[in-house]
Amino acid sequence: MATKITNYQCPACTGPLHFSAGSGKLECEFCGSSFEVAEIEKLYEEKEKAAAAALEAEEKPEVGKAPEEAPKAETVSEDDLPEAEDLNTDWGEDAGKMRAYLCPSCGAELICEQTTAATACPYCGNPTVVPGKFAGTLRPDYVIPFQLDKEAAKQALKAHYRRNPFLPKVFTANNHIEEIKGVYVPFWLFDVTVTGDAAYHATRVSTRISGDYEITTTSHYDVARGGSASFLRVPADGSRKMPDDYMDSLEPYDYGAMKPFSTAYLPGYLADKYDVDAKSCAQRVDRRCQQSTADLLRQDVMGYATVVQRDMRAKIRHEAVHYALLPVWLLNTRWNGKTYLYAMNGQTGKFVGELPISKGRFWALTGLATVLLTALFYFSGIARWLLTLFA
Repeated sequence: MATKITNYQCPACTGPLHFSAGSGKLECEFCGSSFEVAEIEKLYEEKEKAAAAALEAEEKPEVGKAPEEAPKAETVSEDDLPEAEDLNTDWGEDAGKMRAYLCPSCGAELICEQTTAATACPYCGNPTVVPGKFAGTLRPDYVIPFQLDKEAAKQALKAHYRRNPFLPKVFTANNHIEEIKGVYVPFWLFDVTVTGDAAYHATRVSTRISGDYEITTTSHYDVARGGSASFLRVPADGSRKMPDDYMDSLEPYDYGAMKPFSTAYLPGYLADKYDVDAKSCAQRVDRRCQQSTADLLRQDVMGYATVVQRDMRAKIRHEAVHYALLPVWLLNTRWNGKTYLYAMNGQTGKFVGELPISKGRFWALTGLATVLLTALFYFSGIARWLLTLFA
């Protein structure tokens, strides 16, 4: 039987390989060897071909066997991906959302969500990949490899703390990151063309003096603008688990560093396949592109005192859509019984996340600012009085 899940092993010592964000290579923690992605891709491809050939040989019907008894060809789909056999699958209400696999390194049972495509064995720690999740039409077109490591994510969190003067001191002093993980998040990248027409009501105001009177004249105008705008690779995350506002806030990504997809970039990180299809994500993208087109048209209306949009019509055409995995560091921490989630762009380092506010520090700093401003005005008044006195 072909391997159900696989891990990348070091050709030198057979230790597990991890993709290093720093070097851009696959590295072995045991012997220190490092390998180019293309080199490991070639080795992995050869192993997969050998496994596929062995599987095909096993499934050939025996000579003389009736055709109806011959084994049927296996097709890979979302619901019948390879699973570990003879394992406990009694998971209650979550049974339909989970899958069980065997770790190829230690043989332990791995319980994963249906969308999990890359993970790590909780027993031996070896990174594992579920190739069937990226087979056929499920295969991404592109991947942006991680360029920042876990330590960079920790430092970004500390810098994020420093930007909030109202952060409780005890939060930073006793804060411990409960979980930090690098995740390849599934994204749909849309190429969109928007043709728009907008109508505005605008005014110009002029003032003149006539004798003892000031006369103000307001002129009203009907203004129209129209045009087309093209948007390339507008991203929308295809994962229900990821908060859309966080994922949108991590933009932009540098698509110049995008690579043709290969599972060789996944070892050492988590990865999910999409569970929100492109059609469902298109509505979010359309709204963004339409709003951006409206902003561009509005920027072309100049020379008026006031401008109010009365109407906007847009025709949206999807030129292409691509499926890609983009790098995100996720950090979780708890304080006062609440979980705080932070996210960092694994390529650019852009960081987002909610921080708690100390009401005591807020009012203390606000009170201090009020005292300082009051003192400033007071002494400014005294200074002006002295200047007047000795003028």
